[in-house]
Amino acid sequence: MTSRRDFIAFISAVLGVGAHAASGKPKTILLQSAWDTVNIGDIGHTPGTLRVIEQHLPDVRVVVWAMKLDDRVTAMLRARFPKVEILQGSLTGTTGRDVRLQEAIRGADLFIRNSGMGQDTSFMEFCRKFGKPYGLYGQSYFPSMVEGEGSAERIAMLSGAAFIYCRETKTLDILRRADVKTAVLEFGPDGCFGIDVRDEQRGLATMEKLGLEERKFITLQLRTNTAKLPGVDDTRTPKLNPLHPTPEQIADDERRAAVYRDLITRWVKRTGFKVLIAPEVKKEMGHNRRLIHDPLPPDIREHVVNLDYFWNSDEAASVFARAHTAVCHEPHSLIIALANGTPVIHTYSEFHSPKCWMFKDIGLPEWLLEFDSTPAERMAETLFAIHDDYPGALAKVGRAMDFVHRRQADTMRVVGKCLGV
Repeated sequence: MTSRRDFIAFISAVLGVGAHAASGKPKTILLQSAWDTVNIGDIGHTPGTLRVIEQHLPDVRVVVWAMKLDDRVTAMLRARFPKVEILQGSLTGTTGRDVRLQEAIRGADLFIRNSGMGQDTSFMEFCRKFGKPYGLYGQSYFPSMVEGEGSAERIAMLSGAAFIYCRETKTLDILRRADVKTAVLEFGPDGCFGIDVRDEQRGLATMEKLGLEERKFITLQLRTNTAKLPGVDDTRTPKLNPLHPTPEQIADDERRAAVYRDLITRWVKRTGFKVLIAPEVKKEMGHNRRLIHDPLPPDIREHVVNLDYFWNSDEAASVFARAHTAVCHEPHSLIIALANGTPVIHTYSEFHSPKCWMFKDIGLPEWLLEFDSTPAERMAETLFAIHDDYPGALAKVGRAMDFVHRRQADTMRVVGKCLGV
C-alpha cells in the first residue's frame, strides 16, 4: 500500500516539482549582503543578487542578513522584494536580533556571502560549526587571503565552500594557485549586474533640474586617497581610504583630477554636451567638486554639474540608463550603467582591488584603462570612439550583458543543485 506522502512525492517527481514544493516548505537561502549605505555599489549588490535568485529560483525563500541599512535602502528593498525577510545582528552577540539571526542561519539550507572584497571568515566558521553549507557569490580577494599567517586555515575554509564564484579571473587565479579545492571555483559576475531597481520619478526630476538631456551627457567620478568618514581611518591592508594621506597620495589625486579635467574639456569642446559628476561613494562628493568641478575654466564649468546630494542606487540607475557614457574611477557605477544599457569606461587603479578586471572578463577590455598610465588624450580617443559609433557601442554593451546573463543562469543552476531543487 503506497502512502499518501509517497504518492505525492512520486507525482511531484514526475511533474518535475522539487521536494520542497511537495512538502509545502520552501528551501531557504541566507544571503549576507548590504555592506554599506554610503556607496551605491554596496547598496546595489543586494537588489542585484536578489533579482538573479528571484529570476532563476523563484520558489526559494531568501533571508537577507544586512550589514548596514538606512530608511531609503530598506524602503527600496521592501518595495522590490516584499517576500524577502531582512535581518540584522551578529554571529556572536546575545541580543534578541542576534539570536534571531543565528537561528535563521542554522535554519537555512544554504548560506551565501554576496559580492564584495571583505576577507572575513567568521561566517565560514559559524557555518562549519553547525554543518551548514556555504558559498561565495561574485567575490574578490587580495593575495593576502591565501598568504601569510593563518593562510592554511583560510584556504581550508575556502575549500570547504559549496561553491566560490569570483567576479574576476585575477581572484580566480589567486585561489587556484593557492590550491583551493572547492568543488566549484569559477568566474561569476558581481551580483550588482543583476540590478533592476529604478526610481524614475527622482531620476527624471534630477535630470530636469540639472538640465540633462537623454544620451547627451556623460557621468564621471574620481576616487581620492581620503578617509571614508571624517576622523575614521581604514583598517584594511593596504589602506584604501587613508585618514592622513601622504604627499605622494595627495599628488596622485591632483594629477588624476587634472586628467579628468582635460577629458571633460575635450568632451565639452567637441560635443557641447554636459558632464554630471555623479557620486558612487558619498565621501567623494566634496573632493570631486574641489578637484574637478571648481578648477575648470568658466566656459567649460558651465557645462558641468556636480550632484549636491548622495543618491540611492535606484535613482542612480534611472540616470545612468539615460547617460551617453559612464566614466568612473570606481567600478559599480559602471556595472549599474551596463545593466541599464549604457556604455562605460573604467579608468581603474588596481591598487584598490582586482575587481577592475571584471570588465575585461565580460568582454570589454577596450573600455578598461589604467588611470596612471593613460593620458587624457587616450581616454578621449576611447570616449569619442564610443560617440562616433554609438549604435556599435550599444551593441557591445548588449553582448557583454548577454554573457553576464548566461553566467548568472549557470551560477543559479549550481545554487539550485546545492539546495536540491
